[in-house]
Amino acid sequence: MSARPGFPLPVPSEDSAPFWEYLRQGELRVQRCLVCTAFAHPPRLMCPNCGSFDREWVPVSGRGTVYSYVVTRQAIHPSFEGHTPYATVVVELAEGPLLTSNLVDVPVDEVRVGLPVMVALVTAGDEVTLPLFRRM
Repeated sequence: MSARPGFPLPVPSEDSAPFWEYLRQGELRVQRCLVCTAFAHPPRLMCPNCGSFDREWVPVSGRGTVYSYVVTRQAIHPSFEGHTPYATVVVELAEGPLLTSNLVDVPVDEVRVGLPVMVALVTAGDEVTLPLFRRM
């Protein structure tokens, strides 16, 4: 699956670069602290739970539920003209961390908190693969 051209794409930071590289390789991975085992997303230099700098990137299932959402009805960027309304969701992964993303193939009037979803990796150019979600 590939994304529509012209949409603004994320620019990886030094901390998030491994997240984006794993996505390009077809894997959803999230940081986990080696000391307290807490997950951290978005990626960061130190654990938000215990302050440790020791962390690892672990594969996660990609399964989760919609934790929260908002429906955008007005284009916020010229590339979104004609593509509204759309839902931006916060997905709680089965492993616990939250990811902000978008849904594919789910009409906005069917989005609800608790909706079971599964990650759908979408190629958005040579350098970026997006972790979007679809209904399970």
